[in-house]
Amino acid sequence: MFNPSQSDVRNFFFDTYAKSKQQQALNDLEKIALSIIFEHPEYEKILSNKEQYFDYQWLPENGETNPFLHMSMHMSIIEQLSINQPHGIITLYKELCKKFEGEHKAQHELMDCIAEMIWQAQKSSTAPDPEVYFACINSKL
Repeated sequence: MFNPSQSDVRNFFFDTYAKSKQQQALNDLEKIALSIIFEHPEYEKILSNKEQYFDYQWLPENGETNPFLHMSMHMSIIEQLSINQPHGIITLYKELCKKFEGEHKAQHELMDCIAEMIWQAQKSSTAPDPEVYFACINSKL
């Protein structure tokens, strides 16, 4: 199982952004990451300053969103959709896209539901439950 460290994830996004700026060829995973980066121009300042932001800790209690976690969540959702796992996610996603008028906003709604599923699993000391995920998505529909 692939389990990247915080450094691995950050290097991946920093390197992908740098390669794109230098017009170097990107692999398929990097192309997906770059499409996510382009959806978040507010992160380009961060991705352009590896020395300043590589070790920076974004704190939710300060109202900060970790851009690397956020972009990784987008990538996770894209992977879920590519293999329809959990089974049925594609159908629900299409409905979210219609309701929220676009894929990007629909993915943000899915992120909220992933967070809810993880929170529920942590609270009950159980594995993440796709039924919790689907219940959250259905509540948004």
